[in-house]
Amino acid sequence: MKIKSYFNFKNYKILFLNLTVAAIAILWFIPTLALLISSFRNQNEIYSSGWWNFLIDSRSFTFDNYKSVILHKGIGTAFVNSLIITGPAVLLTVLLSAMAAFPLAFLKINGSRIIILTIVALQAVPIQITLIPVLKMLNSLGLGGSFPAVWLAHTAYGIPFSVYLLRNFFISVPFSLIEAAMIDGANRAHIFFKIVLPLSLPAIASLAIFQFLWVWNDLLVALAYLGGSENVAPLTVKMASMKGSLESGWHIMAASAFISMVLPLAIFLFFQRYFISGITAGAVKQ
Repeated sequence: MKIKSYFNFKNYKILFLNLTVAAIAILWFIPTLALLISSFRNQNEIYSSGWWNFLIDSRSFTFDNYKSVILHKGIGTAFVNSLIITGPAVLLTVLLSAMAAFPLAFLKINGSRIIILTIVALQAVPIQITLIPVLKMLNSLGLGGSFPAVWLAHTAYGIPFSVYLLRNFFISVPFSLIEAAMIDGANRAHIFFKIVLPLSLPAIASLAIFQFLWVWNDLLVALAYLGGSENVAPLTVKMASMKGSLESGWHIMAASAFISMVLPLAIFLFFQRYFISGITAGAVKQ
């Protein structure tokens, strides 16, 4: 009887969790659906009726909003700028963080605990208090208002969390593999590139997704270090400037917002298996 009651309780618990997850998914999906539908409606339709009316009467369906934002509002150029900013910033962060996490995980370094505590503490430092000093330094190097300035800034801001995440995953890699490779004559570079990195692909993929979403959706760092120039402005900066324009109504903003969502959403859905396994893998020490 007790066993039967336990299984009934377990089934109710699973059902409750499933319903909770479904409710959260619906709460996230409805605004996204509303944004998508609004991006295909004209300005008059948006102001005169709710987005759900499109499900009943779809005669106002139009691609003019997307044509306008891509060809005339500069969103196409801003999209390319976002790719130029995000790609190197993600690659630099992942590579440098992996190279820093490797010795902290496998090598005996004096003061390694202090280094790890410092890395954790740096995650609590607000970015806002570093903007002016870093901007002055970049300007003195002649990098102000350029893509390399944002690459370096995002890499520096992302390294503390990235090193902490990768180090926790690296220590779950069986040390017997490292010892076997060392006995066979492999040097540290060979161990790092041929053994540790291939075994850490889930963690690296999850880190790359984290960094990609952070850089792609960033407004503050891009606005501070690029100076608001139209030639190098990413999507976030361009959309912020469009918001204050009288020529950009809700139909234009909806189309621009959905364009900015497409790539991050596609990347997350495509790599979600690696993302989940990478986040949970370092939680249990083997």
